[in-house]
Amino acid sequence: MSTLAELATVVRSKNAGPYEITLDVLFEDPRTYARVRDSGVLTADLLAESYRVPLDDVRVCLFFEPALAFKCTILRRGCQGGPGERDTFGAQQHGPLLDIEIP
Repeated sequence: MSTLAELATVVRSKNAGPYEITLDVLFEDPRTYARVRDSGVLTADLLAESYRVPLDDVRVCLFFEPALAFKCTILRRGCQGGPGERDTFGAQQHGPLLDIEIP
């Protein structure tokens, strides 16, 4: 078993507009990308659970082979810059991805 942090070259989050956050996981080589993709671990269900959001709030959850990447977009709990917002750029939301274990 390896964590996603150990396997990925880049794990990041960022704005995808004022109401969504995108999570990106980028891999250095096709073999590692295929290992993660074929593991079946990164699913919309897992991301909803990890981010404590309803499954319907997971808008995109896909692997994108041309970039050797996994991408997930989730709804924000509020709008960007709204009351209680603590991360207006969405740059600190990737943490729950780091410890996901991949066989």
